[in-house]
Amino acid sequence: MPSVKPAGALIAVLALLSFVLPMATDLYLSAFPRMAEDLGTDASGVQLTLTAFLIGLAAGQLVLGPLSDRYGRRGLLLAGTALCAASTALCALAPTLEWLVALRFVTGFAGAAGVVLGRAVISDIATGAAAARLFGILMALGGIAPIVAPLAGGAVFEGFGWRAVFWLLAAVVLSMFAAAFFLIPETLPRERRHAKGFTTTVRAAAGVLGNRVYLGHTLVFVFASGALFSYISASPFLYQKMLGMSVQEYSVIFAAGALIATLSSAASAKLVGRVPPSVLLRIGLVAMSGSTAVSLLIATIGKLTPVSALSLLAITGAGLGLVFGNATALAIEAVPESAGTASALLGTLQSGLGALAAPLVGLGGQHTAIPLYLAMTACSVAALLCGSFLVGKKAKRPQPARFKPAP
Repeated sequence: MPSVKPAGALIAVLALLSFVLPMATDLYLSAFPRMAEDLGTDASGVQLTLTAFLIGLAAGQLVLGPLSDRYGRRGLLLAGTALCAASTALCALAPTLEWLVALRFVTGFAGAAGVVLGRAVISDIATGAAAARLFGILMALGGIAPIVAPLAGGAVFEGFGWRAVFWLLAAVVLSMFAAAFFLIPETLPRERRHAKGFTTTVRAAAGVLGNRVYLGHTLVFVFASGALFSYISASPFLYQKMLGMSVQEYSVIFAAGALIATLSSAASAKLVGRVPPSVLLRIGLVAMSGSTAVSLLIATIGKLTPVSALSLLAITGAGLGLVFGNATALAIEAVPESAGTASALLGTLQSGLGALAAPLVGLGGQHTAIPLYLAMTACSVAALLCGSFLVGKKAKRPQPARFKPAP
């Protein structure tokens, strides 16, 4: 078994594990119409497969994170990833919509292991600026999947049908299992585990939520994610229906937005040793709040154009890149004794708000951007307020980039 080191291979594997969410959602979106025909349902029926996955992902993080604080990371990570691969393969064989929905829930629940335990592993091996840097790198690498997944899924679907998309996803998850088996050791030594059963887990969760610094940074992360999910769910209508762009133009714009956020995360990872993570976080929140508020104003007065929409989107994306990695690092660092629980709660709240955001931004129909920008502004401002009042404005000096000794 490899030793615990912040090596590039370890971070690459953790990034690969974090691909579960974008790969499992974006990879098969282009196949929705054909799936509805083959399974004898409509668009809303197929949408249930996505909803089931998100619900499973939220529940899985809530269960697996605290369990890892008691039993360790590696075993649960391997078991969850193996089950995720198996259930994904069964999705390709699902005879009915009901079976597919049930299997997608299992896929989300099991796939949560890679998401929640990946964050916990980082908190086990690093602290301070080093942890913030690793989370920034993880976020930057994670920006690859939202760009690649729709393109790859569309190509496989056109060539081999929608069931082949699930076979591809199963192969990807299987590669995650193999990489985790060979490259991720146990990072939580026995002396740091909770060993008093479910009661200790519940108390750990209560203690985590009672930590004001953790709660503040978690709410920052969750509300920022709410702004992102609002954009993802409404962006096709914004660019294609309201601004008259083609499917190809929309694809390029979506990829460009993901690229901006990725580059911003990479820049944050470089700067975090010299600039306090809390300062970078605040800059990102101000950028998000300002750009979304201006977007809302322009949409309200009916002056939204492709140039204004794309320019403001670039600012919002850059802000998101500064927020996600730093908020995650600062939240989990506040409760190092319950990193698995902390990571689970953070991910569960993110998935829950994401599931709620999608239908809300569509309430105004396909021809108005006001609900979209209203949701993005509300989430961005809420994140800024949580960062200001729950956490506080005083920035600490950058902590030295250090890694924890191997257990």
